[in-house]
Amino acid sequence: MSEPKKPNAVSSAIRDFTSRLGVLGELMQFLWARKLWWLIPMFVVLGLFILVIVFGQASGAAPFIYTLF
Repeated sequence: MSEPKKPNAVSSAIRDFTSRLGVLGELMQFLWARKLWWLIPMFVVLGLFILVIVFGQASGAAPFIYTLF
């Protein structure tokens, strides 16, 4: 009989980090398990755009953000 694989330190550290992120961590785990890791940068850029839009509407920094676009 073969022994079960022991998780190495890197995979357990990644699993611990993603578990602390909540829903975002579950999304990252899902993408990684389904070998869709190439979609992660697209979600990161989309999240950054959302943050810029929200930050630009809700603060006095809107004129400075609008000059970027």
